[in-house]
Amino acid sequence: MITPALRVENLSKRYLIWHEHQSGPGLRHALNDAFTGFFKRRGRRRNVEEFWALRNVSFEVLPGEVIGVIGRNGAGKSTLLKILSRITEPTSGRVTIQGRVASLLEVGTGFHPELTGRENIFLNGAILGMSRLEIKAKFDEIVAFAEVERFLDTPVKRFSSGMYVRLAFAVAAHLEPDILIVDEVLAVGDTQFQKKCLGKMEEVSQNQGRTVLFVSHNMGVIQNLCPRAILLEHGEVICDAASTVVVARYLDPESKAGADGVVRRENRAENWLETAWLETAHGITVGAISCREPFRVCFSTAAPREVGPVEFSLRINTRAGQPVFTSLYSQSAGMPLDRLDHPSLFAVHIPGSFLMPGVYSADLALHEPVGAIYDRWHAALSFEIAEDNSAFARYGSYHEIGVVMPTLQWSTQKK
Repeated sequence: MITPALRVENLSKRYLIWHEHQSGPGLRHALNDAFTGFFKRRGRRRNVEEFWALRNVSFEVLPGEVIGVIGRNGAGKSTLLKILSRITEPTSGRVTIQGRVASLLEVGTGFHPELTGRENIFLNGAILGMSRLEIKAKFDEIVAFAEVERFLDTPVKRFSSGMYVRLAFAVAAHLEPDILIVDEVLAVGDTQFQKKCLGKMEEVSQNQGRTVLFVSHNMGVIQNLCPRAILLEHGEVICDAASTVVVARYLDPESKAGADGVVRRENRAENWLETAWLETAHGITVGAISCREPFRVCFSTAAPREVGPVEFSLRINTRAGQPVFTSLYSQSAGMPLDRLDHPSLFAVHIPGSFLMPGVYSADLALHEPVGAIYDRWHAALSFEIAEDNSAFARYGSYHEIGVVMPTLQWSTQKK
């Protein structure tokens, strides 16, 4: 049995928010506040509010896993990472960590502003438990990655925020931590350096077997980098699953998948698109299917009122959120739907050996042929096209082939 690199058990963090009355202007009010200060301090309990930044959070992370942590502002993401980094203590619960942790939570965290870049590299390495010889062995790689050679002997208080991030990430990633924790701080860097950092995180997880926890508001990056993600809401874990499923839940909180595999939206008067599911050619509801097998994307509609003519559209997106193709109802029917005045079922048939292996999402929309949109359901479904090794043995890695591999008609003739 593999020992988790990180185990979080019933973790909770409580803060106390003090509500003080606003003092009036002038000397009289100041003297009055000073005189009554003792009595006010004794009665403060009536003005204290409890705020639970985290409540009963539990999950495990295996060695080498890359986990995305997402959620809206105030959901508890930064509090969780600070507890995992041992910056703050939890109110209750337990965290078990196997190995050395390196954290990049805020610009300049762990750097002394009066020390130079060179000195801060050795300081951070020492904090992480590295010996001087180990740090010196990685020193040139760190400096080359951060691209701050010219300013290496300059006090970091003169660094820009981007230079801070460059050096901080380079130190955290190259000093061989067992667990790397990265917050949204990477957004400070330029686009080219962000790509460089993401590539490094992928390298340390896949090639070096290190564990990465990554917080970001960029859903495309989360889906591309993290096979698994955790969604926090009001300090609680709402969803812990494949990143595409979690991102879909985050982007459309109305979507709720039942035990039968059917995704349902909350009933609202303006909803036209109600449920969605994936099924095989034999009518079996699934969440994944072999790349060789045909399948159907199915959905049901309500009819809050009569409309027409209308058009339905299905868009399939890659894991990174890039559109693969869009299909319109009129493509097969020859014209838009003349009228929609009763609940209906629809299915879009997708042939086998068409989509390459990978994780995809499906967007649905109901709209006028050219004009208003009645309903749009982003990431209504997330599903996996599973690899059939025999299909790609002669082509090498399917990642190098593309997104689709349709069966097309070929012809030849003598020259």
